[in-house]
Amino acid sequence: MIKFVGSFETVKSLPNTQFAEYAFVGRSNVGKSSLINAILGEKVARTSNTPGRTQSLNLFNFNDKSMIVDLPGYGFARVSKADKLRWLERLQEYLLNRSQLRRLFILIDSRIGPKDSDLELMEFCDVNGICYQIVYTKKDKKVREQKQLTIKHENHPGMMEKIIETSAEKKYGLEELKNVIGVK
Repeated sequence: MIKFVGSFETVKSLPNTQFAEYAFVGRSNVGKSSLINAILGEKVARTSNTPGRTQSLNLFNFNDKSMIVDLPGYGFARVSKADKLRWLERLQEYLLNRSQLRRLFILIDSRIGPKDSDLELMEFCDVNGICYQIVYTKKDKKVREQKQLTIKHENHPGMMEKIIETSAEKKYGLEELKNVIGVK
């Protein structure tokens, strides 16, 4: 059973629970909310064609076993520089201070590959000892003809070796994510 816990504007306002947290983050329009919905099998995260819709820390309780955290996107959203800076500071505060965090899933659009903002977040996690896993989204979509940077876990001490490839639409790669989170 999935229960929406709430939408929180600050890290301090998050409930202090004993549940392991699995957080999802990525550039705006990477398909984060769609992937969360596909993993949980319910439309719980708000999806939109407009980048930057997720602006709060959204928590979902899964069977009183774990929490799924839908974090605001970064990068493309058409918001003010002040809002972007506020979101980045809140993300960093969450990552550095949330002891319940078991894994951060950094979502990257497989058609585009990692951008500077993705690499900066990965470096932040590496430097601060935050465990993360790369998840390529939209694997069912046509790849744009361009050279993409290859991510190698050997260069990133915080990164899990396995990169998970997914498609929320075609349900590809979901079982692997569910196994990591403990969603059955």
